[in-house]
Amino acid sequence: MLKAAIIGCGKIADAHATQILRIGGCEIVAACDRETLMAQQLCARFPIKQHFTDVEEMLLATKPDVVHITTPPGGHFAITKLCLEHNANVYVEKPFTVDASEARQLIEIAERKNLKLTAGHNDQFGPAARRMRELVRSGYLGGNVVHMESYYSYDLSDPSYARALLSDKQHWVRQLPGKLLHNIISHGIARVAEFFTTDRPQVIAHGFVSPLLRSIGENEIIDELRVIISENDQTTAYFTFSSQMKPAIHDLRIYGSKNGLILDNDHDILLKLRGNKYKSFADKFIPPAQFAKQHLQNLYANVRMFLRSDFHMDSGMKYLIEAFYTSVRENAPLPISYREILRTATIMDDIFEQLGKNRVQEQAILQSR
Repeated sequence: MLKAAIIGCGKIADAHATQILRIGGCEIVAACDRETLMAQQLCARFPIKQHFTDVEEMLLATKPDVVHITTPPGGHFAITKLCLEHNANVYVEKPFTVDASEARQLIEIAERKNLKLTAGHNDQFGPAARRMRELVRSGYLGGNVVHMESYYSYDLSDPSYARALLSDKQHWVRQLPGKLLHNIISHGIARVAEFFTTDRPQVIAHGFVSPLLRSIGENEIIDELRVIISENDQTTAYFTFSSQMKPAIHDLRIYGSKNGLILDNDHDILLKLRGNKYKSFADKFIPPAQFAKQHLQNLYANVRMFLRSDFHMDSGMKYLIEAFYTSVRENAPLPISYREILRTATIMDDIFEQLGKNRVQEQAILQSR
């Protein structure tokens, strides 16, 4: 029986506990939070036997095989390091760490101790995302990826989180180098980072505070971001983060030299894009019919998963956790490579460094007027 523990008993911990309990051959042996009540409540909602307020005490008392870290990102490095030192494998919620340097140090420790780490990029493991990955591996694109477009929307009208952030000047998100962006964009960045091969692609970033936030007196939280990422003038990607764009989407478009693919993460839809055009007016009639057929196929696939109780909001998280547990048990390959985790962290570092420099330049211009 694989023993799991959860550190950080906020909202996301419930999703982790739910998916862990869907996986056979494992149990949650402990919950830990600095606030006793939070840990107690998680144990009350799920079959968890023990709760703690001290991480090291929990590690010594329960000796978990895997620890899920669902705390705010600022604590990821120290807690993960402590867990590794106590010989536990670690699943770290996104963002993996505050920066790439911290990520690199943790990976070095894990490799030295023959332990496993993964990042909570569960959006990459939904049913449609897995089908997309298999098509890419099969050569459907026609070779290397030429271009990608990743879109990640965030609704600032969500009262459970965004309003608390905007009204609290001491909110932990504001303490991150990238603030709101830092806590969210790793999902969208990881999608494209997966298909780059160099460890440090070139990054050009532009971010700004939306007119909506400015209208309510918020000038620090950047909620609109546009990024160009490139690799040796061969593979490029655009990343768009927006709190204002409607409809809100979480999509990935990926193009090769032969064909392309569209992943609609919100609706678990995958569409194939045929590279060659039909002759004359056939190109106006056949593609619409083909897209209609693909949408129906996606519908049938989703219905089948629903009927066999394998279609739920966090199915990507369940798949990632299960794949990580298999890696731990059988010493199998990790579901997310360390190079990909580091590449995602490095791209984010470059984005926030550029946004910081741009901010300083803007303030200097304003002061000189």
